[in-house]
Amino acid sequence: MEKISVIGMGSWGTTLAILLAEKGYPVIGWEWIKERAEDMHQKRENLFFLQGCKFPNNLKVTNDLSYASEQSDIIVFAVPSHVVRHIVGQVKNELHEKNIVNVAKGIENETMLRMSEVIHDEAGTPLEKIATLSGPTHSEEVSKKLPATIVAASINEEYAKTIQHLFMTDYFRVYTSTDIIGVELGGSLKNVIAIGAGISDGMGMGDNAKAALITRGLREVTRLGVACGANPHTFSGISGIGDLIVTCDSLYSRNRYVGDQLAKGFSLDEILSSMEMVAEGVNTTRSAYQLSHKMNVDMPITDHIHQILFEDLSPQDGVMTLMTRSPRSEDEF
Repeated sequence: MEKISVIGMGSWGTTLAILLAEKGYPVIGWEWIKERAEDMHQKRENLFFLQGCKFPNNLKVTNDLSYASEQSDIIVFAVPSHVVRHIVGQVKNELHEKNIVNVAKGIENETMLRMSEVIHDEAGTPLEKIATLSGPTHSEEVSKKLPATIVAASINEEYAKTIQHLFMTDYFRVYTSTDIIGVELGGSLKNVIAIGAGISDGMGMGDNAKAALITRGLREVTRLGVACGANPHTFSGISGIGDLIVTCDSLYSRNRYVGDQLAKGFSLDEILSSMEMVAEGVNTTRSAYQLSHKMNVDMPITDHIHQILFEDLSPQDGVMTLMTRSPRSEDEF
């Protein structure tokens, strides 16, 4: 059987490591904090992010990144998007013959590269050997074996099918796609819209407002995705509208939480310093703003969220500005 390493033992990385180990694969999980790695190794559980989910015997945890990369045939990168390049760079010499799976959802600041592009750029791994796994899959539910669906995307259809087979279970249904651009952008940009959904919740604006935000947000995401070369139909699927809905509506959503707290008057620094896990949408908002201007795509919701996060626009003023823009057709921005 293939040996698999999961780089990053946060809640999602741990969930996937357990899933793969329960299927019988030898799995090594890498945890960057040495004390936590030792604790997981000894207690056979991730008490920090996934309490109550015991590790199978064939799941080992290490703090040695090189060891984890060298020992396996398939490497799953489950670290936050803003550190993907740094982590890949440390083991790029070990990645030449490896198959890669990315589960990080984000767009790199400044370069505006998607995660598969970051891995390719940093390690030289052929794009045909990189897949991204993305969809509406909160670890809190998948770890309990509640039914979920996800998309394995690669420009190499056969590799996408390999990853589909690797992760598929009776509670975790995996679809394939060759539109890795659309799948990665859908999984990243929905976090920006989810911050807006949190603002809506925090201001008590109701179901109508959130429905409008989700649908108009999807239109923005699709416009930018198509400009970047994605298939528009991808955004109507699991990794598009599916992921957008769950991230905008779920109490598990860290990005929705950020928006909710902003609407209640807390500063961004206060919110982020109180969170153990990463809200990807904050950094992605910077990238989405930069990318939309580079591609000359109008994204008014994203622009206003950028202003709220980084330019001291109040959530209340942001909502009023969006609602009082000049009248237009629904087909317009």
